[in-house]
Amino acid sequence: MNPEDLEKLVTHRMPFGKYEGRLIADLPGPYLNWFAREGFPQGEIGQLLHLMHEIDHNGLGPLLDPLRRKNAD
Repeated sequence: MNPEDLEKLVTHRMPFGKYEGRLIADLPGPYLNWFAREGFPQGEIGQLLHLMHEIDHNGLGPLLDPLRRKNAD
C-alpha cells in the first residue's frame, strides 16, 4: 500500500454492482465482507476494495476524514 491508495478510496467510485457509482470509501461493511468471503476482483479495484475492507474491519475509517475534507474543496 502507498499513500496514493488512501486518496483513491475517497475519489474512485465503484464501477459495477449494487453500489455502482458510490465512493469506495462509502461502501457498506457487509458489502466489503461479501467480497472478503467470495474473493476480491482482479486489478486495482480489487486492491482498493481489499484495502477498504481492512480499514473498515479494523475501525480505521476516521483515518480517511482528512482526505475526504481535502477532496471536498
